[in-house]
Amino acid sequence: METALAKTPQQRQVVFLTMLLLWESGTEAIRYSMPEESETGYLVANLERDLGLRVGELASRGAQIHHGRNKQLLGLDAETGNLLLKEKPDREVLCAATDPCVLHFQLILDNPVQFFQTDLQITDVNDHSPEFPDREMLLKIPESAQPGTVFPLKAAQDSDIGSNAVQNYTVSPNLHFHAVTHSRADGRKYPELVLDRGLDREEQPELTLTLTAVDGGSPPRSGTTTVRIEVVDINDNVPQFLQSLYEVQVPENSPLGALVVTVSARDLDAGIYGNVAYSLFQGGGASQPFVIDEVTGEIRLSKELDFEVTNHYNIEIAATDGGGLSGKCTVAVQVLDVNDNAPELTISKLSSPIPENSLETVIVVFSVSDPDSGDNGRMVCSIQNDLPFLLKPTFENYYTLVTEGALDRESRTEYNITITATDLGTPRLTTQHTITVQVSDVNDNAPAFTQTSYTLFVQENNSPALHIGTISATDSDSGSNARITYSLLPSHDSQLALDSLISINADNGQLFALRALDYEALQTFEFRVGATDQGSPELSSQALVRVLVLDANDNAPFVLYPLQNASAPCTELLPRAAEPGYLVTKVVAVDRDSGQNAWLSFQMLKATEPGLFSVWAHNGEVRTSRLLSERDAPKHRLLLLVKDNGDPPRSASVTLHVLLVDGFSQPYLPLPEVERDPAQDQDALTLYLVIALASLSSLFLFSVLLFVGVKLCRRARATALRGCSVPERHFPGHLVDVSRIGTQSQSYEYEVCLTGDSGISDFNFLKPIIPSSLIPDTHMLNS
Repeated sequence: METALAKTPQQRQVVFLTMLLLWESGTEAIRYSMPEESETGYLVANLERDLGLRVGELASRGAQIHHGRNKQLLGLDAETGNLLLKEKPDREVLCAATDPCVLHFQLILDNPVQFFQTDLQITDVNDHSPEFPDREMLLKIPESAQPGTVFPLKAAQDSDIGSNAVQNYTVSPNLHFHAVTHSRADGRKYPELVLDRGLDREEQPELTLTLTAVDGGSPPRSGTTTVRIEVVDINDNVPQFLQSLYEVQVPENSPLGALVVTVSARDLDAGIYGNVAYSLFQGGGASQPFVIDEVTGEIRLSKELDFEVTNHYNIEIAATDGGGLSGKCTVAVQVLDVNDNAPELTISKLSSPIPENSLETVIVVFSVSDPDSGDNGRMVCSIQNDLPFLLKPTFENYYTLVTEGALDRESRTEYNITITATDLGTPRLTTQHTITVQVSDVNDNAPAFTQTSYTLFVQENNSPALHIGTISATDSDSGSNARITYSLLPSHDSQLALDSLISINADNGQLFALRALDYEALQTFEFRVGATDQGSPELSSQALVRVLVLDANDNAPFVLYPLQNASAPCTELLPRAAEPGYLVTKVVAVDRDSGQNAWLSFQMLKATEPGLFSVWAHNGEVRTSRLLSERDAPKHRLLLLVKDNGDPPRSASVTLHVLLVDGFSQPYLPLPEVERDPAQDQDALTLYLVIALASLSSLFLFSVLLFVGVKLCRRARATALRGCSVPERHFPGHLVDVSRIGTQSQSYEYEVCLTGDSGISDFNFLKPIIPSSLIPDTHMLNS
């Protein structure tokens, strides 16, 4: 605990006056009484019965006994409700001379917090005998003393009170004196010795009497002392004080040796009978904190004063002359309180930890006390201003510390609360007590993914059980409330068999591909994942995962035209009169891959007549490189390579058959795919030449007409031939891949077919048509 001289202006303060606060309106304290010296285990009362509570309610509501500054004499059996004595009480130790001796304690109940004020009065029993301060008292009495003269005697002390205190004084039987008992204003009895018969020093210079003090207990107790009387010569003037009563006020923090008051008395006698000596005649106790100078009459402090222990002293001062005569006066000392006690703070109940969602929960029940009086005992209680707590006064000097609203453990898990109690004295004294309140977690936060959506990339043809990525979620709660389990959520796409594609590690959110993925079958798919904590109730959140399958070069180019697997492959016709650059045909191919894996290029691998034909690398157009001559073979076989741009590249070969014709009037053409004997081909060629020469000789007369007819026929058939072969078009010189259609930027179909049932067949030339798909339809048309 610490003390401070001033309060902080930012603190919220709750001021209360300790002695003036009342409990709930109409509620009175329950008062019990028991004699002192009762044995341990003594049954004081049954609190459940007296407070009208249900059986077992004290235990269920966590009943506590708070004794404050009093000694903890009592114990509570919460199960039975019995209030039992824990140790034997001594009223004189507990209350000294205070009457009645009442001990205050409080009963505190929880759920809800409730206070009951209970008072226990300790009644006195006669367990102390009267004791005189001195074993012997000396009286010097002049022989001239007249009968009826009164001589004061020191009173006996009895720690008991009331009727158990001293009630009567007697002296042993003698011829000269008897004892008289008088009462002071505070009720205490004191003795005086009365002279019954004159003294004669010469006859009896000294008398010894026994003074007995008897209390009023049952049975009575007594104490004795010896009174020794010396008979002296005549001294007929008694010292007289200037005041019979001196009233002084002394601060309790006065230093040792401080002057309290100076008393003064005078004696009209002369000589030694006029010299006065001062002494403490009756100090009200053996441990009085005062001394007097016997010459000057100055009364000074010999011990420290404590207002909280004793706030008032009555001192009797005697002034004795040289002849033994004495007078007395009373000094009433009022001890003034100073602010020398800091407030005391006692924690009765502390609840920690507390759930974060609790509203107006009682955290601490405590009491404050200050034994000082007046403003020195008035107190102010406060806590820090920036905390979500309130300090509420409840019963008398009790306070409760409650939450101002729901707490948030995720913002703050612990609060250090300093309770400050400051009195209003001068200087102000402060006591501080710091408590630590832990905030326990409740499941009020759902897991949160680090991203609202995740995009993962997977190369196709992956190995099964491949780790493709990790999702992650965090939960600001703690313990099991923050333990997250990951799961795949059901897909709304009924065609997507998610369980056969993806699995997730429930503990760490790692995603795995269960089987090899095929880009050409599934380019992308998405699904939702869930993160669920293990709190009660469970909270969860979702995130979208999108998986993109990356293409690998796992497909070779596929040739659409000319077909390579037909039983009767197509043959391209080339007029011998074709100019250089003449478009013979166009190879059309596609690749199921995408991107650069689908970029196709064409090259000539092998030709019957090298240098006669060339192929454009980017569009697959086969064109003539030079003019044809009569020496060129009539039939050509070209081997082309179609290659993609993947790594490593994949390729396909294309075989083309080209037949050179003078025109398109020949009725039959041999099948280029039928393998024949070279000698037979040469004989057939010779036969054709003989027939041609004979025809020309016999028809020489009609050469002009025939020439005209041939020209017209060539023009018509050339037109038909261009319709059968790939039309001349200007294709772009760069590769463009749109929806994986290869290099065929527009879709055409050509039907150039031969019947396979004879060695010589007719050609059918049809106009190009626009197909409904990329793979052309081939119709077998018989001539």
